[in-house]
Amino acid sequence: MLNGTVRVLGSKNAALPLLAASLLTDEPVVLHNIPAIADVKNMLNIMSTMGAVVARQDGVVRIQAKALDATALPPDTVGRLRGSILLLGALLGRNRKVTLPRPGGDVIGARPIDAHLDAFSQLGVGVVDTGAVVSLNGQAMAAGEVVLREFSVTATENVLLAAAALPGTTTIHLAAAEPHVIALGRLLEQMGTRISGLGTHTITVTGSGRLAGAEVTNIPDMLEAGLFVLLGATCGGKLMVENVPVEDLRFFFKKLDELGVQYTLAGNSVEVRRSNLKGFSAQTLPHPGLATDLQAPFAVAATQAQGTSLIHDPMYESRFKHCDELVKMGARVTVCDPHRVIIQGPTQLQGRHILSLDIRSGATLVLAGLIAHGVTTIDSAEIIDRGYERLEERLRALGAHITRVQAPAPVNATA
Repeated sequence: MLNGTVRVLGSKNAALPLLAASLLTDEPVVLHNIPAIADVKNMLNIMSTMGAVVARQDGVVRIQAKALDATALPPDTVGRLRGSILLLGALLGRNRKVTLPRPGGDVIGARPIDAHLDAFSQLGVGVVDTGAVVSLNGQAMAAGEVVLREFSVTATENVLLAAAALPGTTTIHLAAAEPHVIALGRLLEQMGTRISGLGTHTITVTGSGRLAGAEVTNIPDMLEAGLFVLLGATCGGKLMVENVPVEDLRFFFKKLDELGVQYTLAGNSVEVRRSNLKGFSAQTLPHPGLATDLQAPFAVAATQAQGTSLIHDPMYESRFKHCDELVKMGARVTVCDPHRVIIQGPTQLQGRHILSLDIRSGATLVLAGLIAHGVTTIDSAEIIDRGYERLEERLRALGAHITRVQAPAPVNATA
């Protein structure tokens, strides 16, 4: 049973576009509340390789990119980091051209970049995609109208990055409204870009030929907050979760009410107690709906709920791989199709040897292991380090019996 207080750290999904935006100027950009996670480390290494001067200490990152050599992009690091896709927009804005190895990332299904390339082409960018490498020529790029193919968060961010340094007004239709898009927009505004419509599906950007340095604080990670709240509901005694972005999680809390979670809100803190859960239905939706990255911990909660739960994730066809691991632990799961699962509960999960497949499912399986009887061993746990800072250390502080067999590579104070 877990008890105590845990504080939500900076958002991974906001940190990466904020770092990319720092490449748009030759002046210093200072970012606070940046989590010490592997994805941030890899992004900083990529930027350093291109010539940016990067310093990091205690959650504060300072970047100055006086000169950039975009031909020095390390393909192996880019290949490990899905967020490196944001370099397309940043380097287009800075240099008007970029060649990028196709980014890698989690194994959660097809994640094509067609929406990005189509958006850039609408601004007059020449696109050559070989399948392994993407080359963009923005010499003829001009401000204008962009209609995204879908509510893509990273495509929205990429267009914001490119348009911020593009004289004239660009309007993005079908834009994503996620908090990390807003966070990027706020930084770009401080750097000299005029933006309206952040948080809506139509964003207007009036760019500048030259952007200035800036200093901002990263937002709290709503996905980490959701994980910790569900941790308290399933295996807590009394857990206080601090620095919760409550306004970004209104629909999440509505689902908690349906699930029967006992919690109390006080400002940006949530006190949550172990709860008698009941079956529910949930569908992931673009913000402000339920984030796709939160459906995995809801699946674990469903194994402890009385009755039948249905979870529908229409975005990625391999988003339920964690359910295969839960079945190994005794969960009663029916995979209806690649986008829907039915879970019968409650079930006493049993410790097993399981595999972490992506960032969110990995953290979810840690949650399952804390609920289970016996010892759970999770392979490829380093994947979790891509999105969660010192997760096992923070859980031990709450009373969890959790150890790491092999310590992670340190995140350097300077990169």
